[in-house]
Amino acid sequence: MFYEPSKGHGLPHDPSKAIVAPRPIGWISTMNGAGEINLSPYSFFNAVSTRPFIVWFSSEGEKDSAAFAQETGEFVANLVSRDLAEKMNRTSVNAPRGVNEFAHADLAMAPSRLVKPPRVAAAPAALECRVTEVFRPKALDGSPTSAVVVAGEVVGVYIDDAFLKDGLFDITKAGNVARLGYMDYASVSEVFSMRRPRWSED
Repeated sequence: MFYEPSKGHGLPHDPSKAIVAPRPIGWISTMNGAGEINLSPYSFFNAVSTRPFIVWFSSEGEKDSAAFAQETGEFVANLVSRDLAEKMNRTSVNAPRGVNEFAHADLAMAPSRLVKPPRVAAAPAALECRVTEVFRPKALDGSPTSAVVVAGEVVGVYIDDAFLKDGLFDITKAGNVARLGYMDYASVSEVFSMRRPRWSED
């Protein structure tokens, strides 16, 4: 089949998120100026560069995470491990502003080192970020979309020593959780390696 997204797909469910998958989940913790704390998962999340280390997340509409990050200029991207998947899902609830999802999901908070928002204490890794840019992507006709993209430079990286093996982060032990399409998720249980080829002239 072939379809033009602007004209609809004719399928029971939108396949777009299943095609662009798996997507890592940024479990974003933020704090506003009044000290209210928010924790929400975003599957529109990824790393942009390594030098400097920049990540971003996209909120469909200006939800608390984007609003709080813009207000204070800070956020933490927590890693979702397989054993935290159900609690992560609980924090996706459409709670009223001011509700602390850490408490709602029975998650302990741990203080960050360089930013004010706390990290998820049980997360195998967390990225402490300072906001570098906030923007709304545009459609082809130039009109702004509803998405709010928040980019941040990683100023601190927390790694639980239990997930380090021979100096490498053990992805399979953590079972990094990713979002697929529909209501589906995946967890890393095996990996394979390939070295990038190098061009050589004879």
